[in-house]
Amino acid sequence: MSRFLIVRLGALGDIVHAIPVAAALRRAFPDSRIDWLVSAKHREILDLVPVIDRRLVIQDRPRSVRGRDGEAHGGVSLAGAIRELRKARYDVAIDLQGLIKSALLARSSGAPRVVGFVSSYAREALARPLYTDVYDPGRGGLYDRRETRHVVEINLGVLSALGISMAEPEFPIEAIVSEAARQIQDRTSGRYALVNPGAAWPNKRWPTARLAAVAALLRQRHAVTPVVIWGPGEEALAQEVVAAAGGAALLSPRTTIADLVALTRGATLMVSGDTGPAHIAAAVGTPIVGIYGPTRPARNGPISPRDITVSRDAVCRCHHLRRCTQNRMCLLDVAVEEVADAVERRLAIEMSRV
Repeated sequence: MSRFLIVRLGALGDIVHAIPVAAALRRAFPDSRIDWLVSAKHREILDLVPVIDRRLVIQDRPRSVRGRDGEAHGGVSLAGAIRELRKARYDVAIDLQGLIKSALLARSSGAPRVVGFVSSYAREALARPLYTDVYDPGRGGLYDRRETRHVVEINLGVLSALGISMAEPEFPIEAIVSEAARQIQDRTSGRYALVNPGAAWPNKRWPTARLAAVAALLRQRHAVTPVVIWGPGEEALAQEVVAAAGGAALLSPRTTIADLVALTRGATLMVSGDTGPAHIAAAVGTPIVGIYGPTRPARNGPISPRDITVSRDAVCRCHHLRRCTQNRMCLLDVAVEEVADAVERRLAIEMSRV
């Protein structure tokens, strides 16, 4: 039996984009053991991925919370993680993060083969010497504007080092019963759209007043109830959208990642910037209108060709920077009418499929 370790510590959207690697490994080696090394903050989504045998969790907060499989969310220390990794005797460790830290953890597992990216595609070039095998996607590098392939495709390419050819990406994410999703279904008669104002990078957030205007149009034109979702530290942002929408939108209850998965599965549409909830929606097949500034939709956007993105990537001067360095961020040039038109087109595409 082959033993594989995937190293992708975070963040949420990046982990979602790496799930097809675990699915492809399971398909190619059905009797193998597949473990995943992840930070405690981001392990919740992996609880819903049945092709993974074990989630090895590194501490990032003092208290432990039990996962669905009974493992502690708080995880172990860095030293404890290395001890656990060595016990497993992996044949192959795959670093999909490309940081010195993630590469060191992969190498410290003791696996005779450690697979990663060439230095131009690694997040930190000094990670490269820690790999025994590397995948070179070509086309310049990770943040090169000429790179038009999706990050999911690039991740799957790493498996070519193991003789696994590129396959259609699969996202085996379990459907679960969610009380939060049931509440929203009841309050909206099952017809709702998710509006997501949050993002870890401030320059990925479209103004709340404009999102509220789009939310109001969803209610007026399509009889769809907008539900504004929020994560840790984002409730006030979501409340701004609800207040500005003038009674057209609902505030989502507090949600876990499992609740979010259930909500996205039932949604008519999601309107969001480039952030984790949008990538979950893409993974489960929810129709999406994406609003993009400093990141490329071709690389980080929805996977379905039916989804629509409104982007300022071509003119953004802060490409892949977490904060805007200009006097005016590029997303401020995206008008309500442009996003509203994208919503109309995306819903029309979905209606044509019924």
